[in-house]
Amino acid sequence: MIADTVNSLFLGTIPMGFATLVSAWCSLCIPYWGPWAVTFAWVCWMIDSVVAVAVTISLTVLLISASHRQALDRITAVQLLPIAASIVAAGTGARVAEHLPDLDNALGTILASYVMWGMATPLAMTVLVMYYTRLALHKLPPREIVVSSFLPLGPLGMGGYSITYLGHVSRTVFPQTRFFSDLPIAGDIFFINGVFIALIMWAFGLTWLCFALASIYKLRPFPFNMGWWGFTFPLGVMALSTMEFGNIFPSLFFKVLGTIFAVAVILLWCGVAVGTAKGAWNGRLFNAPCLRNLTKNEDKPSPDGAEKEKASPQT
Repeated sequence: MIADTVNSLFLGTIPMGFATLVSAWCSLCIPYWGPWAVTFAWVCWMIDSVVAVAVTISLTVLLISASHRQALDRITAVQLLPIAASIVAAGTGARVAEHLPDLDNALGTILASYVMWGMATPLAMTVLVMYYTRLALHKLPPREIVVSSFLPLGPLGMGGYSITYLGHVSRTVFPQTRFFSDLPIAGDIFFINGVFIALIMWAFGLTWLCFALASIYKLRPFPFNMGWWGFTFPLGVMALSTMEFGNIFPSLFFKVLGTIFAVAVILLWCGVAVGTAKGAWNGRLFNAPCLRNLTKNEDKPSPDGAEKEKASPQT
């Protein structure tokens, strides 16, 4: 799978899924289980961050160093998956940092999260430019992968939420650790700048949401496959970002829209889960194209094997 330049991109979903579990642990377990749950969440976040950064860097290096050239018409929004892993880890770092009792550890977690956000978000914007160019020149992707048109919402929605929540935690941690001691309002500056950047990213995400809905409408109907899970994460983080704006701004618009997005994600998740269960039961759903490459490689005789064949007597 790693050797396949397309299917290897889905490895980015592993640290993203684990980061979601860590975030849920912060919300559901830490308030009831106390200090050891905080330490457990922090250790899990560090593991997730290492894996996320490794996936972001290594898969990008594999992509640009592949032996065969990648045609522009083969570029899809799936390229964003390994990049989004670091953005999700950054947002989870903010959730963990607000629970850490040691302020120095909290400060280090916040700074590391900002670094991961900075590593991944500009790179995601670069891929979005490539993807837009691909759409403009080669039009919509095939029906089987049209769901990937929703994936640009992932780094935009989660990126906005992450930098907003990091700023929110910075307002508490920076003054207590005397970080930027000459500038007592540093936490407020980080927070305000984060909200400004997040609002722009959220608005840009609305543009890509319109593109995605238009693509779905244009290519309907399209077959159910595992790619339908690409609906849930992008819309989920857009709902998360919208609800965070509802908490920050005294605006009924963001509260109502965030609720609509959240309900839509829940209903969509239920629908995709039912379709997945049916496809798993009848065996038609699971498909691993990367295994074809493995089969081809196994069928090729090795040089040593060829020499042995020539040396052995034939009957």
